[in-house]
Amino acid sequence: MDAELAKKNVLQAEIAAVRRECENPPAPWEEKSRVQKSFQAKKKFTSEGWKSSEDLKNQLGKKKSELSFLSTLTGINIRNYKKTEDLTSTEMAEKSIRKVLQRHRLSGNCHMVTFQLEFQILEIQNKERLSSAVTDLNIIMEPTECSELSEFVSRAEDRKDLFMFFRSLHFFVEWFEYRKRTFKHFKEKYPDAVYLSEGPSSCSMGIRSASRPGFELVIVWRIQIDEDGKVFPKLDLLTKVPQRALELDKNRAIEAAPLSFRTLLGVLGIEAALESLIKSLCAEENN
Repeated sequence: MDAELAKKNVLQAEIAAVRRECENPPAPWEEKSRVQKSFQAKKKFTSEGWKSSEDLKNQLGKKKSELSFLSTLTGINIRNYKKTEDLTSTEMAEKSIRKVLQRHRLSGNCHMVTFQLEFQILEIQNKERLSSAVTDLNIIMEPTECSELSEFVSRAEDRKDLFMFFRSLHFFVEWFEYRKRTFKHFKEKYPDAVYLSEGPSSCSMGIRSASRPGFELVIVWRIQIDEDGKVFPKLDLLTKVPQRALELDKNRAIEAAPLSFRTLLGVLGIEAALESLIKSLCAEENN
């Protein structure tokens, strides 16, 4: 009975409130003011949403521009990237230690060299400092004409050195492209004298002389990466000379040719030294 009475009182109060609204409707200007306030609030919310959206677009455009600049500068393009995290918290010696294991997977290319990387980074944070280290690194190089990279890739994996991998890869590819352009230039300029035994990406260039059968010079141009990841070229001269010519070479000029070529490289540089070598061998043919 008490519940029914309370319900009845609530209904009566609601009916009385409705009657008052009907008997005393709001003035037109009051209703207009209420509608305007509602519209302004909605407009403010919408404009803030638009502003936030524009900010995001501007930031995204800026990031894309920076990424494009870095790709142009380094030649490295990242196509796909995925990251996952495992979080663990432990108590050691009454100090809270937070550990985060990040797993990264990405694929990309540096000019014509395509790669895939899988690596883990362990972050350890306590009240005093934050430290991080690469705990695992796996590098997958797709089949490439750069056979000289295999030893370097294994060393980068063993050291778990991401920075060295990207830095050395960038400079290696620059030297590789330079060697390719240089050999192509001399092949086109001296088509009868110069040959590339392994095609356009060959690491050696042969020089023949039609007027001296059996006499050949071979330039072996390797691109080396040292223990610290420094990339540098190493050029050697090999001679293919008939035995009779060696016997007649009393001054041992043929024997000293590799050392003389090294000296020539130091004085003239790579391109001028190669040009000089080709001209010296083919001088009689040009005359």
